[in-house]
Amino acid sequence: MESQLSENHPSYKNHRRQFWLQIFLPMILAVLVIIAVAVITGISAFGQGDSPRWAAISTIWLVIPVMFFGVAVLALLLGLVYLLARTLNVLPPYTSKAQYYVSRGASEAKRFSNMATKPVMYTGGLIASIKAIFGIN
Repeated sequence: MESQLSENHPSYKNHRRQFWLQIFLPMILAVLVIIAVAVITGISAFGQGDSPRWAAISTIWLVIPVMFFGVAVLALLLGLVYLLARTLNVLPPYTSKAQYYVSRGASEAKRFSNMATKPVMYTGGLIASIKAIFGIN
């Protein structure tokens, strides 16, 4: 069951008004501002305007987004440093436990490897002793 809203429905009228006021009008105003700045820049550059001043203004407008993103990256890095500092205050007990378990695992692995090689080493040593006693090469 598909319902279609008529053009006289209040929500449709509200949508059309919001479309014009919140989407289309700001886009047209932005385009008009860009065109106005381009025209003023052209008149200034090719007319009797002050080109160095407009060059400085253009440079400022080019630097503003770079500065904005630089400040955003700086804020992100400061946040990460803050979180890292907070994390370092919380981690020592857990890293100590982890270090203990890793050390214990390493010593157990060493103990098991020594247990596995002990019969082979004992047999090799016994054979070498017998050869040394009887002078067999």
